[in-house]
Amino acid sequence: MKPKNNIEENTFQPLAARLRPTSLDEFVGQTHLLGPNKPLRRAIEQGALHSMILWGPPGSGKTTLAKLIASQADAHFIKLSAVFSGVKDIRAAVDEAKKNRAETNRATILFVDEVHRFNKSQQDAFLPYVEDGTFILIGATTENPSFELNSALLSRARVYVLKRLSNEELLQLVARALQDKERGLGNVAIDFPLTLQAILVEAADGDARQVLTFLEIISDLAERDNQLIITQELLAEVLQVNIRRFDKGGEAFYDQISALHKSVRGSSPDASLYWFARMIDGGCDPLYIARRIVRMASEDIGNADPRALEIALNACSVYERLGSPEGELAIAQAIIYLACTAKSNAVYVAFNEVMREIKTQGSLEVPIHLRNSPKKLMKQLGYGKEYRYAHDEPEAYAAGENYFPENMKPKTYYHPVARGLELKLGEKLKHLRELDKRKK
Repeated sequence: MKPKNNIEENTFQPLAARLRPTSLDEFVGQTHLLGPNKPLRRAIEQGALHSMILWGPPGSGKTTLAKLIASQADAHFIKLSAVFSGVKDIRAAVDEAKKNRAETNRATILFVDEVHRFNKSQQDAFLPYVEDGTFILIGATTENPSFELNSALLSRARVYVLKRLSNEELLQLVARALQDKERGLGNVAIDFPLTLQAILVEAADGDARQVLTFLEIISDLAERDNQLIITQELLAEVLQVNIRRFDKGGEAFYDQISALHKSVRGSSPDASLYWFARMIDGGCDPLYIARRIVRMASEDIGNADPRALEIALNACSVYERLGSPEGELAIAQAIIYLACTAKSNAVYVAFNEVMREIKTQGSLEVPIHLRNSPKKLMKQLGYGKEYRYAHDEPEAYAAGENYFPENMKPKTYYHPVARGLELKLGEKLKHLRELDKRKK
């Protein structure tokens, strides 16, 4: 393929790379963040750097925005990919940032693509260097940061949500590519009817990189056939592969996984299967869905049917062993089971309530009688004294015993529902509480 931007063959870049914006005015899309007088745009223009997480679908401009921020602030730019990097690479980036500060006194922006791919320890490795200003962290992710990133990291960075580009915005990119003689395809007179451009941007489904990749392939094929008029036949040749992302209907991926989750919660196996198939058909990673149904098994079914969690975990394991398409059937089986079985969010509600209270109560001490006493000094201090071993009590239950901190009033967080196994659990707990009352 011949270069189209008057540069040597060995330095040729894809069209999407050549057309990467060099200023905010060239940036297409994300007007809710970068429009006139928007806070993020003002911060970038003023060089007011802060750590951030850019959350958005593929091709929404996360990498481009990070580079623009670095350019506007005259900051040193380091890029890592969480897919290929580890703690060793993070340390190397830290050393580079420190050296840059010492030699140039310039700030460093560390851009981490697919930051959600880093595990907890890798994410934790960033924290001290974000806090002491060694670098400004900009992470890019297609996954919901609330689920995939550590709370400690999130507390030190602002989250900006990028949206898929509209068809109108993609058409702007196509027009720029066709007209730009230096970086685009403007040095070749390509006749690309607007009606066919509309089909092209629809196929790209909000992905700027995808639409430019398609356009470059189309122009190459046109040159190969010595025709500079783009026809419907030529367009069909390029778009014949299913290139849909799994938000083909316009919804972002988190909307469709939300629809699946709510369908399972609502005990609709048919709608649940539909949303699962929609995402699979559009190219969603089945393992991502498998992980999410494990969450559903605990959040919406819980102890009403503990088998649901086991079935969900088994579906994950089967997919990891078999891959696609064989493993997808196991996920479908698990989804249908979860949709059909008894529901309870009692564990979910109880857990969230406890977490809320702990954040307001502070660190209450463990009662002396519940403390471990492996050493002689601890025993002398009374650790474990007067502890009642439940198995030695009638019904293996120490009636009236208190397991909460001494200055905290015992409270009931877990309220089993009258469905599935939780019906029996509720009856058991009711009986135990009656024993507590008799002991008082």
